Amino acid sequence: MRKRVISDSRQTGRSYFEEMRRSYVLMVFMFSYLLLAEKGAGSIRCANVLTHCQQNGSNIPRCVENAMRNCGKSLPRGFHSPDFYLRAANSSRAARVDTVYGHVIQVPSEAVLKSKSENDVYLIVSVLNSSLFEAPSDNGSLHEQVLGVWLGDQDVHDLSHPVRIKFVNVSQNESRKCVFWKMSKNSEQGKWSTDGCNTSQNNKDFVCECNHLSFFAVLVSPDMPEKVDTQPLEYITYVGSSLSVVFTVIALMLFLCHRKIKAEHSVIIHMQLTGSMFLLHLFFLASSFWSEAEGAACRSLGLMLHWALLGTLTWTAIEGFHLYLLLVRVFNIYIRRYTLKLILVGWGVPTITVMICGVAGSYGKYTLTVNTSNITNLCWVPTAAVRYITVNGYLGLVLLFNIAILAVTVVKMRQLRLRTVQTTSRVRRFWKDWATVLGLSCVLGLPWGLAFTTKGLINLPGVYVFTILNAFQGALMFLWFLSITCKSNHEEQSSKDISLSNIRS
Repeated sequence: MRKRVISDSRQTGRSYFEEMRRSYVLMVFMFSYLLLAEKGAGSIRCANVLTHCQQNGSNIPRCVENAMRNCGKSLPRGFHSPDFYLRAANSSRAARVDTVYGHVIQVPSEAVLKSKSENDVYLIVSVLNSSLFEAPSDNGSLHEQVLGVWLGDQDVHDLSHPVRIKFVNVSQNESRKCVFWKMSKNSEQGKWSTDGCNTSQNNKDFVCECNHLSFFAVLVSPDMPEKVDTQPLEYITYVGSSLSVVFTVIALMLFLCHRKIKAEHSVIIHMQLTGSMFLLHLFFLASSFWSEAEGAACRSLGLMLHWALLGTLTWTAIEGFHLYLLLVRVFNIYIRRYTLKLILVGWGVPTITVMICGVAGSYGKYTLTVNTSNITNLCWVPTAAVRYITVNGYLGLVLLFNIAILAVTVVKMRQLRLRTVQTTSRVRRFWKDWATVLGLSCVLGLPWGLAFTTKGLINLPGVYVFTILNAFQGALMFLWFLSITCKSNHEEQSSKDISLSNIRS
């Protein structure tokens, strides 16, 4: 009996310790799981972030933005949702997500490198309803779906190769532009912004290219101008540029034939400007026709087109500078090696600029768009910051300088008219003065200023006027050179006739 009691007590103790051991192992397992989940996967699964934020967060976009960076990447068993996508990504190739709605998100491999995550990197795409965001006040209404895109646990921005998002079922009858949700650092509010995003259209699909990751949407603005008809603009551009190439070649040949006027600084400057226009239109046509070129070929065409444009703008500024010397410093315009110095500046500034941009890798394929309509594809400067500084900024400075010079010219012309005895009729003199002012406006590059009028309410008229004047600027320069040549020949013939009459008398 005693032995049985001892045996039963030993068995009970063994069962007790066995149960304690199992409980301990289970506790260790649960603790390790929770610790690893908290450390590597976040406290909430990515698929449940939106539901969690809708239940607990007052600012849903900020809650989703923060939670998606540190959420658990494991999906519930049998989970499937048309509004959530999780894909593994690596730095060797671009990541892509195709939604059931038809939207396509392509993230370059550069973005994976910039995510700087120690663990595996996952691309997360969430399709959200636009009602979760604040409605734009005056800019229009949003497309019904917003795409949230995240990669890793770091903020990804300033990409040289943009993220490409294709939206489908976007209204074709209204003006549209790509926007992203820009959160304020000092408050809980946010707003839709276009910073870092380019807008284009591929057939019926609407394409957004942005240099960062965030919430992306399409802003529909019915009050803006309608879609631009690109076909007439293409015809005008190509025909005008082709004629400009022909007429600038003729002007250069006439210059070489007239050896007597080569010593005049004004004509030499006109010919340098004409040569730069010839290169500009030639490289523009080449860049447009061979826009499908890959790699170094397209980059080279973009560099040469950028160089020719900067050369044209520089020689336009030199025209204004020389006109200033003729009008203001009439009796003191001698500068040693004047022509050589102008040539060094006229071609040196563009050369140094494109060399810097070339080293920085700023050239490649670019789609020229006007109000979401593709005008043409060409090899150009796809980097927005480089375009704003070297093209828009430089053009603005040249225009300001030459507008001031033209204003001084008009004042000087009026003063000369008041001092001299008028022998011609007032109407004829008026049209002659206006022809001179218009000719100087073309030579000083004022039609380039219409580039700043191609946005807003005068978008469409500004685009057409800008395209016509600048596409045919080579022909206009030829007419200006022809007028100068005829005037020079007429004055030379008049002086000969006066000399002959004096001899006879």
